[in-house]
Amino acid sequence: MKKLSKLYVALVLMFLYVPIFVLIVFSFNESKSRSVFSGFTLEWYERLFHNDIIISSLINTIIIAILASIISTILGTLAAIGINSMKKVPKAVVMNITNMPVINPEIVTGVSMMLLFVFFAARMHVEFGFVTLLIAHITFDVPYVILNIMPKFKQMDPHLFEAAQDLGCSPFMAFRKVILPEIMPGIVSGFLMAFTYSLDDFVISYFTSGSTSQTLPITIYSMTRRKVSPEINALSTLIFLTVVIILIVKNIIETRAAKKNGAYKGA
Repeated sequence: MKKLSKLYVALVLMFLYVPIFVLIVFSFNESKSRSVFSGFTLEWYERLFHNDIIISSLINTIIIAILASIISTILGTLAAIGINSMKKVPKAVVMNITNMPVINPEIVTGVSMMLLFVFFAARMHVEFGFVTLLIAHITFDVPYVILNIMPKFKQMDPHLFEAAQDLGCSPFMAFRKVILPEIMPGIVSGFLMAFTYSLDDFVISYFTSGSTSQTLPITIYSMTRRKVSPEINALSTLIFLTVVIILIVKNIIETRAAKKNGAYKGA
């Protein structure tokens, strides 16, 4: 049974990752063929970095991802602190409401955000572009930040805050010196997850972007509608490597935090 389970896992991983590895290999293909590897070259990467449309979309995507991640991390942290201080029933209700954007299909979120912006556009002269994209990204990033921080409150001693105040700390100092270091791994994980989702999002961005501000996934989609260029392979490879690095950093932070908590409990 163990061999069969290992074989099953290997087949699932192969099914998931072989297409990505094929894409990575053909990003170094000398010819434009998508079936025959004729030789190694870095030409497509060189062309990629000289493509003004892609570079402009990449810069726009990174700026939106960073701003959305920072703002959603701040809002999500404050929301998690407020939710943690609630009683059991209101806390459960708020958490279920918070989880709705995560469970909700992206197309529903995208269309609803678009209709909201259209409503305000008709009354406040708001145009689709950078601002609407940023608001949309913050909206779907905040729940992921909350979901990463809330488990850290459950792992923490609930009396630490009161103990710090009894020892002379002001409420703000007790939060900064005691609570914040305890939940910091969750904050960092939430930031990295928000950044990854914001960098990768297509559906919601498609409905909330304008002609003046587009993200990289939308630019890639518009390029692939005509013809798949090897530059897309190179770009997808770089995006994949970026996401892998972010996930590795996230896992390292979580592992160190788990070891630290284990050491404290052992002591």
